Amino acid sequence: MTKQDIAIYETTSARRTPPESADPITTEVMRHALNSAANQMKRALIRTAFSPIIYEVLDFAVAIYDRDIRLLAQAPTLPMFMGTMNFCIEGALEGIGGPSKLKDGDVILYNWPFGTGAHAQDLCVIMPVFFDGELAGYVINKAHWNDIAAKDPYSTDTVDVYQEGVIYPGVKLYEAGVLNEGLQAVVLTNTRVPKAIKGDLNAQVVSCRAGVAGFEDVLRRFGRETFEASIELMLDHGEKVMRSYLEKIPDGVYSASGALDNDGITDTQVPFEISISIKGSEIEVDFTASPDETEGPFNCPLPCTVALSRVAMTLLAGFGEPPNEGQFRPVRVKTRPGSMFHPLPPAPSFLYYWAALQAVEVIHAAIGKAQAELVPADSGGCIASLTWWGKRTATGNLWAEGAPHPVGQGASAHGDGGTMLFVTQSGTRLAPMEVWESRNPWIIEKLALAPDSGGAGKYRGGPGLDLEFRLLEDSFITPVVERTQNQPQGSNGGAPGRANGLTIRKPSGEEVWLPKYTRYALEAGSLVSLSTGGGGGYGDPSERTAEAVLADVRNGFVTEEQARRDYPHAFAD
Repeated sequence: MTKQDIAIYETTSARRTPPESADPITTEVMRHALNSAANQMKRALIRTAFSPIIYEVLDFAVAIYDRDIRLLAQAPTLPMFMGTMNFCIEGALEGIGGPSKLKDGDVILYNWPFGTGAHAQDLCVIMPVFFDGELAGYVINKAHWNDIAAKDPYSTDTVDVYQEGVIYPGVKLYEAGVLNEGLQAVVLTNTRVPKAIKGDLNAQVVSCRAGVAGFEDVLRRFGRETFEASIELMLDHGEKVMRSYLEKIPDGVYSASGALDNDGITDTQVPFEISISIKGSEIEVDFTASPDETEGPFNCPLPCTVALSRVAMTLLAGFGEPPNEGQFRPVRVKTRPGSMFHPLPPAPSFLYYWAALQAVEVIHAAIGKAQAELVPADSGGCIASLTWWGKRTATGNLWAEGAPHPVGQGASAHGDGGTMLFVTQSGTRLAPMEVWESRNPWIIEKLALAPDSGGAGKYRGGPGLDLEFRLLEDSFITPVVERTQNQPQGSNGGAPGRANGLTIRKPSGEEVWLPKYTRYALEAGSLVSLSTGGGGGYGDPSERTAEAVLADVRNGFVTEEQARRDYPHAFAD
């Protein structure tokens, strides 16, 4: 492999020595003020969005950057989006001709997948922030749209990026506060659900305006000089947090592997390997052993590959604090252009997120080889996404809905695993059943934690879900349920959890195994049964206390039959 075959990405944004005037207490107050402004963006988007995927599920992210495009603050929603937002701003600025073209009140749309690290449905809205006539920074949100005129509202079988939706390569929806009505018309024409998209786009603009107001308030309160001094101190502290974690890991090179069930086009598994190199307080995440670009849409664009590397580490090292640009400084990413984790246009990438999900767990597994107690066992490893659409029988109106679903989390040296959305989506949530049933032509016949789905261990893996939808009208569905062939692995002697799955029972009684499919026609009366994976166990099951085993049986996490097999010592008396 020649030097030209390798690409290196590391955080090279401006780094300045904090001036002597930088005060730690003022810096901490300002950090919280910036995070408060980001939370105002979040609340504004939730309160004004049209679609449950945004206001209930929280499938979005909001953030504040300085003029050097360094992350200053974020609100807790979708972590995986966070590490990509600097790429989004950079791409949007390139699209309009650079920062010199910016005006106060501009609103930019951007969704080029190779610049956002996402599929076209994850659309970015960006606003510059001016203070005393000078550019001070940017606010941005990225939110999922239910339809953006791809070949289908959601697809598992696209073969190039142009089948995956309309592209907005950095264009101004507002210029100096004035709406571009022609562009708005283009946006609303190129969707199957224009009413929903108009509401969600307007909400994103409202969110950015709230962020601009919050950012300006911080600048007025602290003054430009104090603000800039405190930023340097804040970012340096974030860097120290990450380095202090990395220093706990023994120096060395550690590798782990994963596999996708298939690429949506062929029916063969797609294995991949990731290596990490630890040297002091630096980490290099190496994706060069990845396979070539897949024929189907499971390619993960470079911004997402960088982001998943950042997120994998900040989830472990961040101690529950919102990250900033400083935490990314010790993380270096090595890729091979033309591979699954660095695809080149026009490679399809609609389902990029599923490769990214598994990559995060592979990185954690590699760290676990160095020191098992630093990372949890595998989770269900998927968001078990279901996208639905059709025409309402009574009105003929088009409708669309989509959502991720929780999986069991891996146990760790610190305790049992829980049940929640995959960690890179940990700020999002499952919509209430009442909302689903009031908006969509189905009823929920079952929603329950699945007994025996978590792996046995000294600490038990979290259970997956059993969820059943009964269709009341003819509809279409695109399920994307990965990791159906490989069980979530336990750690340090723990047992594996169950894999994911999806079955459709037709009104005739015929059952169809359908974890991944585009535009499957559902008849009214069909039952869609989703079973999400359980987490792997941690530690030898014989070390689990009898009290904990019996409590699991009482609470329905484990059946008595399974408990007697996995934990015979608990029934010895």
